[in-house]
Amino acid sequence: MIALIDYDAGNIRSVEKALLRLGQEVCVTRDRGLLLEAEKVILPGVGAFGDAMEHLQEYGLVDVIHEIVEKGTPFLGICLGLQLLFERSEEAPGVKGLGILKGEILRIPAGEGLKIPHMGWNSLELRNGGTLFRGLEAEPFVYFVHSYYLRAEDEQIVKAVTSYGTQIHAAVEWNHVFACQFHPEKSSRTGLRILKNFAELSQEGH
Repeated sequence: MIALIDYDAGNIRSVEKALLRLGQEVCVTRDRGLLLEAEKVILPGVGAFGDAMEHLQEYGLVDVIHEIVEKGTPFLGICLGLQLLFERSEEAPGVKGLGILKGEILRIPAGEGLKIPHMGWNSLELRNGGTLFRGLEAEPFVYFVHSYYLRAEDEQIVKAVTSYGTQIHAAVEWNHVFACQFHPEKSSRTGLRILKNFAELSQEGH
């Protein structure tokens, strides 16, 4: 069973629908017991960094997420879910992220002809043999909606980058923790393949 963490963020139902389409058993929950029992856990989300951290604290989910990661359960952050895994964001100065991965979230710099938020399809440059991208072509197209982007401290965890006014770390992987800034659930067949690759991971190894 794949558990989606319910913390009042947007877009959770789209991720649920995509997983159901893949034939996965899914539950949307903030129940500690269910989250710790799940075979895999996803932190989806669209929204603001500060509000999201407040909700995670309010629902007692910060400690639960750390427990899930520590016990080795495959974990996937999507969009805002990726950003929350890191230490801080320019969107909410002074608010601490989950700090599971090292790095910061920065505002996409304004540039001529660039609309912010960045909304649309971009190709990925794949790096460092990312598990979620198995079976995909070299430069897959995926769908983004965001105003802030990741700069990870350790380049080795970065599995895909894209460009939009600056280089964006679009996907990361560290042990059994995965995250993508783009929306696999809105990225057509490519996105379904990424979610399928995640759903088929074993806890013992990739």
